[in-house]
Amino acid sequence: MNDSDAPGPGRKRRVREQTPVQRALGLLVRREHSRKELTRKLTSRGIEDEAAKAAVDKLTEAGWQDDTRFAENLVRMRANTGYGPIHVRAELGTHGLDSEQITAAMDTFEGDWTENARDLVRRRFGEAGPQDLVQRRKAADLLARRGFDGDSIRRATRYDPDD
Repeated sequence: MNDSDAPGPGRKRRVREQTPVQRALGLLVRREHSRKELTRKLTSRGIEDEAAKAAVDKLTEAGWQDDTRFAENLVRMRANTGYGPIHVRAELGTHGLDSEQITAAMDTFEGDWTENARDLVRRRFGEAGPQDLVQRRKAADLLARRGFDGDSIRRATRYDPDD
């Protein structure tokens, strides 16, 4: 390569246009995506709907995109970041997964939702947990916003209905 071929100041290198499959694969190597999410991202980047669907189909057949793997990964990630089962189920639903796929993904979770709720309360309120009724209400509100069910909330905040 001689000096006249090297891009100098003011000279731009020509960028080759990526195919829809290449663009989809570029998204998938960063993190898992659902079929619906991947198709939406491709169309939002100017790829025609049919070409985007064909690219996603090709990657699904090749094993690069898998809704089951995506769903299991999302359950694990959300549980590890302090979200409860109600939130996780709702989020899986927004990704175009059917109820069977959602149930199967939720069943792969090997943790304890109540223990996750307790961990979140401990992180926010200290090792002793909420000390009075006001703090317990705040803890319960936090857990409800994060998608935990009533039973987990009561156990995590040591809520006593006779209080």
